[in-house]
Amino acid sequence: MAREISITTEHYALRREQNCAVLELSSGEGTNVLAMARVRTVLTAIQGLDDEAQRRKIKALIITGNDKFFSAGADLNEISALTAAQAFEFSRTGQALMQAIDQFPVPVIAAIRGYCMGGGMDLTLACDYRIAAPNAVFGHRGASLGVMTGWGGTQRLPRLIGKARAMQMFLLAEMVKADEALRIGLVDAMAEAPINHALHHISGIHDKSPVQT
Repeated sequence: MAREISITTEHYALRREQNCAVLELSSGEGTNVLAMARVRTVLTAIQGLDDEAQRRKIKALIITGNDKFFSAGADLNEISALTAAQAFEFSRTGQALMQAIDQFPVPVIAAIRGYCMGGGMDLTLACDYRIAAPNAVFGHRGASLGVMTGWGGTQRLPRLIGKARAMQMFLLAEMVKADEALRIGLVDAMAEAPINHALHHISGIHDKSPVQT
C-alpha cells in the first residue's frame, strides 16, 4: 500500500492513504497524553486540512495512536500546575479541538488500539465513527481522581450509549473492553487492524456535507 508522509512532528504524524488523511498521535513516552502543546498542534493540523476536505481532496480523516495507546488523556501533572486562567484556556482549546473534529467537512474515524482514556475518549466521541482493535480499552477515570472532563464527553457519551450506561462509566470510573464497547454502542466496529478496516469500508460511510466549489 503506497503511503505519502506529509508531516511528522513530536506530537503527531500526518500521512495520506487512499485519498484519506491519517493523523497518528505520538509522544516521546508513547502514551499520547493530550498535553496543552499536543492539543494545540493537533487542532492546527486539523484546521489545516479543512480546505482540502471542503473540496473533497480527501474523503475522510482517520485519527489513531499506537498499538498500546490511542491516548492516555490529559496530562494530570500539567493540569495540577495550571492557574485558574490557564485551566480555563486549556479547557477552551480542548473544546475547540473537539468542535473542529465534530464539524469537519468529511467523515472523521477514530481507529483505536490500546488504552483510550479520559480526554482521549472525548476525542473519539467527537468523531463520526469509532473502530476498535480487540485490545482497545475505554475509560473516563476522572471520578476516581477527583476531576471531570471539560471537553464535551459528559454530553456526547450519554447521547451515544444512553444516560444510565454513561453515568455508570463516569461515576464508577469503569474500564470497558472492546467487545463490551461494541455491545453497548460505544464503537461501531471491531477489527484486528482498525486503520485498514476504515480504509476498506470508507466508501460505505455516509458523507457529511455537499461538495464545495
